[in-house]
Amino acid sequence: MLKIGIIGGAGYTAGELIRLLLHHPAAEIAFVQSRSSAGKPVSSVHDDLVGDTDLRFVAEMPTEPDLLFLCSGHGESKAFLEKNNFSNSLKIIDLSHDFRLQRPGNDFVYGLPELNRTAICEAQKIANPGCFATAIQLALLPLAAKGLLNDEVHVHAITGSTGAGQQPTDTTHFSWRANNLSIYKPFGHQHLGEIGQSLRQLQPSFDKAVNFLPVRGDFTRGIFASAYTHCKATESQVKELYKTFYEAAPFTKITDENPSLKQVVNTNKCLLHLEKHGDKILIISLIDNLLKGASGQAVQNMNLMFGLPETAGLGLKATAF
Repeated sequence: MLKIGIIGGAGYTAGELIRLLLHHPAAEIAFVQSRSSAGKPVSSVHDDLVGDTDLRFVAEMPTEPDLLFLCSGHGESKAFLEKNNFSNSLKIIDLSHDFRLQRPGNDFVYGLPELNRTAICEAQKIANPGCFATAIQLALLPLAAKGLLNDEVHVHAITGSTGAGQQPTDTTHFSWRANNLSIYKPFGHQHLGEIGQSLRQLQPSFDKAVNFLPVRGDFTRGIFASAYTHCKATESQVKELYKTFYEAAPFTKITDENPSLKQVVNTNKCLLHLEKHGDKILIISLIDNLLKGASGQAVQNMNLMFGLPETAGLGLKATAF
């Protein structure tokens, strides 16, 4: 059994990760760290786990596991790794933004399995993709792989309130969020960097804008993304391209039916729907932001890193939200 440690265990992504790992056939949680909740039962914070575990939060890392998941806020993972020394055998999956962009000295592999499966299988450290970035990249990667991104891309994506984290803010308060919509960080969202990086990995010539409008939705979990761009290929050619590109991807599926968000919520799936309108191709991409957009994809990466079946431990449905 793999011994698993979790740093920053009190947030939404950690809660989903704990639930998945408790039922994983090859994993055992050695500890869950959280300074803010140290000493408390894990189920007192993640109350959907009542009766499922007797684990308690610890203040410090008690032992070195086989794999360490970093679930702390953006900027905290880098600080944690600089502060602590680990053996060369420790594998790490970081769920923050800290190591997603390629920079000198960054030895993390970008953990989008549909893009970097081979590298993930051989990696020691993984930078788990962002939730918006996952949905948008899966919508666009097949076009980039065939050099078909030759114009600006326009993306409109709505996310649930859990995407903002567990710490309450003005725009996650129920009274504000319910029956409400708002745009935030238009054209400048932090996930654009990793999106452009991946598109250029497959199509180095891509130099057009990805015009991204992120929207706060009045629901708790899920991302509904729609992207469109000019494309000369026919609808049937594009559909065949996508089916071929994702043929070996167990969680990314092409559907001919116009999909709805509830089809992916509480699963590790990405559903893609394609339509040609005149000279434009429309791609609808749906994921659960906490699973395929975060913790589910992290477990998927863990499975690949340790030579386990890619789908291991990912057949359960979440119940918390």
